[in-house]
Amino acid sequence: MTDRIRFLASFPVRALTVLFLLLSVSGMIAQSQTADRSAPPPLGPPPVLKVPPIQTAKLSNGLSVVLMEKHGVPLLDMRLLINAGTVDEPTALPGLASMTAAMMTEGAGDRNSLQLADAMDFLGARIGVSSGFHSTTVSLFTPLSKFEDALALFRDIATKPTFPAEELDRLRKDRLTAMKQWHDQPRSIASIALPKLLYGERSPYGRPTTGNEKSLLAMKVADIASFYRARFHAANATLLVAGDVTLAEILPKLESALGSWKAGTSAKTPFQTAAQVGKRTIILVDKPGAPQSEIRIGRIGVERTTKDYEALVVMNTILGGSFSSRLNQNLREKHGYTYGATSSFAFRVHPGPFTAASAVQTGVTDKALAEFMNEMKAIITPVSDEELARAKNYVAYGYPQNFQTVSDIAGELEELVQYNLPETHFNSFISRILSVTKEDVHRVAKKYIDPENIVIVVVGDRKVIEDGIRGLNLGDMKIMSITDILGDPPK
Repeated sequence: MTDRIRFLASFPVRALTVLFLLLSVSGMIAQSQTADRSAPPPLGPPPVLKVPPIQTAKLSNGLSVVLMEKHGVPLLDMRLLINAGTVDEPTALPGLASMTAAMMTEGAGDRNSLQLADAMDFLGARIGVSSGFHSTTVSLFTPLSKFEDALALFRDIATKPTFPAEELDRLRKDRLTAMKQWHDQPRSIASIALPKLLYGERSPYGRPTTGNEKSLLAMKVADIASFYRARFHAANATLLVAGDVTLAEILPKLESALGSWKAGTSAKTPFQTAAQVGKRTIILVDKPGAPQSEIRIGRIGVERTTKDYEALVVMNTILGGSFSSRLNQNLREKHGYTYGATSSFAFRVHPGPFTAASAVQTGVTDKALAEFMNEMKAIITPVSDEELARAKNYVAYGYPQNFQTVSDIAGELEELVQYNLPETHFNSFISRILSVTKEDVHRVAKKYIDPENIVIVVVGDRKVIEDGIRGLNLGDMKIMSITDILGDPPK
């Protein structure tokens, strides 16, 4: 007998009879039902999100604790959010904040970088440090059964980093190598060029957070230690916790581990906002032989705490914030110029950039630019009821998935604390999105999308694309080299 016959023969006769009956019934049901594919299935009622209450406390040193319980899976995500980022760097040492964050896992307490990594692997925990424009985050993800051991590692990394000189040398070389590689990467060139042109390279928003060759070569361990001492302390941080714990259970453990961390003072760093773009300008960065052209279109956007936030989210979903957005449907689906076209607002403490972007085939660069302009002009006219409903549903129905895991929840708590949003923000977000009207979308599009006052950056093969772009008569064009944007490649 074959293996299949032997397998079937091993089942009792009654089990086989039931199996064949089930298969026969399912086949008859499938034949008797024909799916109606003439229209999408109707949507159910809008989701109602009700997250657990946000609980707060303070340790004896003043460190704020924010907790949201999520029971059912024995996991925990904890993040120490420190108000120290790129905006706080000395002018002469750009990249210092991100280097400080990178160095914190290279040695802490009595362990070096390899010993820290081995200890994390043994516990099945992940501890990392990341920095942004306004904050640095020390994050811990761990099984609940290993929390106390993982917390000890977390404490050392957050409060006792050693900043070994040899690790600084290694990270410095890694960054200089990456900067050298940028010169061959049109996407990197375009992504660095637009904020530099919008904000200026002296602004934290206008330069790469990794620094530059001069600052990296000048950076010393003493600079990193000084930046850490000035900014990393209990009074300048908030501890965020999400997981299968209660506040009563975890607070004594947090007090034991972090209650002795010093509480200092930090002066608020002034931030000079950039002037809005005053005309339409095209910057063509020549990348000879580039098979694609990288397009970035932008202007100064708006801060995260704007009252127009929900209307902007809906409007941008229509323009370029989803796969079915106008930009993507036009440039990808209709014309086949690109694999994808997007738009976004970088919502930050201060107004971040609005950016529309795509990588398009070199031969259709001018045609793609024309379609970008068409869509940016069209979005400032009223949208249809159907398009508005689709965009609001896209945002509203997808929002609950932001709270599926403990890491998702911790990330949402980060945003809540960093921008000082109300505790009701999560539970009311869907209703606020669904209340956005066509008039709201029209108003914010006219206010924040201005195709007459934008910077257009194109990185591509000048000899192939220049004449076509000039033929569009979009505005003044300036030709720049890669070194104009990035400087000379690091030696």
